[in-house]
Amino acid sequence: MRNLILVLGDQLDIKSFAYAGFDAKVDRILMVEAVSEAGAVWSHKARIVLFISAMRHFRDLLVAAGMPVDYSLLAESADRSLADIWAERIARHRPARVIVCLPGEYRIKVGLEALCTASGVPLELRQDRHFLISQPEFAQWAGTRKTLLMETFYRHMRKQSGVLMVDGKPVGGVWNFDTENRGGFPRAGPGEIPAPAWFDPDALTLAVMREVEAAFPAHPGSLSNFGWPVTRDQALVALDRFVNTRLAGFGRFQDAMWTATPFGWHAMLSTSLNLKLLDPREVIDAALAAWRTHDLPLPAVEGFIRQIIGWREFMRGVYWRDMPTLGSANHFSHARALPSWYWTARTTMNCMRETIGQTLEHGYAHHIQRLMVTGNFALLAGIAPAEVHRWYLAVYVDAVEWVEMPNTLGMARFANGGRFTSKPYVASGAYIKRMSNYCSGCRYKPELRHGEKACPITTLYWNFLATHESELKGNMRTMLMVRNLARLPAEERIAIGQHAGKLLRHLDSV
Repeated sequence: MRNLILVLGDQLDIKSFAYAGFDAKVDRILMVEAVSEAGAVWSHKARIVLFISAMRHFRDLLVAAGMPVDYSLLAESADRSLADIWAERIARHRPARVIVCLPGEYRIKVGLEALCTASGVPLELRQDRHFLISQPEFAQWAGTRKTLLMETFYRHMRKQSGVLMVDGKPVGGVWNFDTENRGGFPRAGPGEIPAPAWFDPDALTLAVMREVEAAFPAHPGSLSNFGWPVTRDQALVALDRFVNTRLAGFGRFQDAMWTATPFGWHAMLSTSLNLKLLDPREVIDAALAAWRTHDLPLPAVEGFIRQIIGWREFMRGVYWRDMPTLGSANHFSHARALPSWYWTARTTMNCMRETIGQTLEHGYAHHIQRLMVTGNFALLAGIAPAEVHRWYLAVYVDAVEWVEMPNTLGMARFANGGRFTSKPYVASGAYIKRMSNYCSGCRYKPELRHGEKACPITTLYWNFLATHESELKGNMRTMLMVRNLARLPAEERIAIGQHAGKLLRHLDSV
């Protein structure tokens, strides 16, 4: 054998650079399902099904295209790690070279390098052309900057690509429409929202669901509502449905939350993008085409494209720039254990119950639910960043470490001390009340800072400000928060601290 080409579970792109120069007579593709990968974190059942079903559908696509595939099924790996199976296949096939596109996880990259060194087989690590900017290009842009700003990067990418640009200037005269894209739903609720594309599991997916239920019975989450795209054809349908029926409402309401509204106006395309069933270029092109065809609001289109061309690419660049130190970052030295109700949704806080409940049901929550509900609480409560990272990686179907870790540790937890964020993203219960209807069905009052009826998020917010007052008052973005803290009478600050201490000692029963 000339080349053994490894295809990882999040590299399901038939046009991948890994296949450049492929010759079916002398090359072979290797794909491996591994029980150990599903258990690396306590993965949501829907996340396991999504990856395995998408992999098996992709295997069938490769075989139909005449590309020989060595495919290792889940049952084969019951007592063996991913690396064990790779090593066995390398020894069996004795390739002259192993080829793989850059993995989405530092651990996998390092393990592959060590394995190939031990096996005496050269490893060719190729850039993943799925992305709009390569590692070396991002490193060149970042240079020696100590702080990396997404807005600066986003403008760089807009200029480089020409997306939403005319004569070197942004369409609409401004680079982003953030202020127009922060609306909550009206008091009457979100009204009728066009449904995202959802797919009945086919025979292959149903078989995978049965296997996962049998192999991982204790893992969290439900499969009763599984309908995620697992093929490129389905992903293209999902893309078309979003840009033509849902993109119009995305911008204004992208931060809004409401009970029994798990998807809102969101795209629901992150799984397909992160598995490489969709290319970001075609997603951007589809959004631009729908904008012109349907005369969609520019803020909605720009806000969506910014997530693709800006934030997604930026997160990947930061991940590879800052690993492995990013993984152990803990700016505030937080060490508390993750409350058990993060895995069950059995909490007295309605906002957390709603967000985690839909997460367990669908494997999904949108960015504000992740950042300003579950992430905000974890930061205010001083939960160990590594535990929060493992939870996010486990419970969300779109989680791949290159995008999940910097979002969790950098954005939600401020664990890297502001490497690419200008402030800790913290808020009291008043923010959640403004952006949702969660508080109307809750036993707690977001306006109360202490006492039995006080919202725990509000209490912990003011306690966080008091605990880190000296640091926060020197930050222009948090200075006003600390000034508001200073206006509180001494006796109220004491009461807040006492109530916060009680909450923190009994987090599992909050």
